[in-house]
Amino acid sequence: MSYILAIGDRAYSSWSLRPWLLFDAFGIAVETRRAQMNTPAFGELLAEFPPARTVPVMQTPDGCTVPDTLAIAEELASRHPDLPLWPETAALRGLARSIVAEMHSSFSALRTDCPMNLRVAYSGFSPSEAVRADLSRIEALWQAARAARTAEGPWLFGAYSIADAFYAPVAARIATYDLPVDTAARAYVEAHLSHPSFRRWRAMAQADGPDQAGYARSFEQVAWPGPSPVPARATTRSDAVNTACPYSGKPVTHFMEVSGRVIGFCNAFCRDKSVADPGAWPALAPLLETEDAR
Repeated sequence: MSYILAIGDRAYSSWSLRPWLLFDAFGIAVETRRAQMNTPAFGELLAEFPPARTVPVMQTPDGCTVPDTLAIAEELASRHPDLPLWPETAALRGLARSIVAEMHSSFSALRTDCPMNLRVAYSGFSPSEAVRADLSRIEALWQAARAARTAEGPWLFGAYSIADAFYAPVAARIATYDLPVDTAARAYVEAHLSHPSFRRWRAMAQADGPDQAGYARSFEQVAWPGPSPVPARATTRSDAVNTACPYSGKPVTHFMEVSGRVIGFCNAFCRDKSVADPGAWPALAPLLETEDAR
């Protein structure tokens, strides 16, 4: 039995994003269950995981229910001491835990004025003084981590850790609203946008049900500032180079056209997350590189 992780809409649920990144980035097997927020299905999903009142919530292989993002992260670190979920040294772990705790409990202006929306990027947003103050504090925390670390790398403590997963939604907000940050912070945001796990989550967010009107803003929409995906589209053509879905192994019923070839999938979600960013999925690589995978 693997872990189970209950989440909300991938495009909007910043809290759901954090633990999923840890599962994916560190190769921990998990079954994901999603329900659209603000619908009866969301309450029905949560009812399966008492005493959780919101997402995310994790169920461990031995049946323990763990609500709350920070609790999930700590529990994963405790259960997988072989994985570098926290930095290696005690001093760096202490600093990492402190900046994660501040993220968990602070920055209300940024959260309120700039809700996460991974489906769009805007031009023309003017941050309030309160949002600018939050950004200044975040930059200071990121700089403190970089100054203390003992290894190089694009992440706060050199290698990817819980701290980075917790600040991924901040990076997403900076990208969506084109928020003003310094050069070092901008480079850190770009590292998040290019991270394979983040790209996979964002690709699924594009295929993850209808838009939620409450997250829409009236600013001009511009191109997403992350890596440009390989152009792809859904198609009714069925002359696929494969007969089994690259994710499930089931017979193909839905199709995508990319680079002049057709690839098949077992359902619309598998197809649509692939259309959103074909290069984000390792399982697709052989089909993108070979002429015929029958």
